[in-house]
Amino acid sequence: MYGRCGFPPRFACDVRHSGRLYASLARGTAEFLELPSGLTPNAQGGCDVDPMAFRSFVERLYRTYSATDNELLHGPAHGLLLTSLVLLDRAEGSIPLRPEHEDAFTREKAALARSMATL
Repeated sequence: MYGRCGFPPRFACDVRHSGRLYASLARGTAEFLELPSGLTPNAQGGCDVDPMAFRSFVERLYRTYSATDNELLHGPAHGLLLTSLVLLDRAEGSIPLRPEHEDAFTREKAALARSMATL
């Protein structure tokens, strides 16, 4: 049996949970970075995206990530950053990456994008 979105109910539930977790992490990180995330909760349970604000958020997150070797910051920020880069790509946006990050982030983004729903 499939849910309204055409996916098995368990998959749809996982997508909702991962989306809610991402939105919560982005909200907290935006507060830490002292700028808006560009994500606004909507009535359907997802988020509306302000492309310019979201791009600024991802860019600041990447700059913060790149400015330190602190594993305490890198650990939690890495997954959020990769997911944000995939979402930014899907919104037809991008940010410049430092040459030493381009290959690794491109590979990791591609792998993550394949596993992310495109509802």
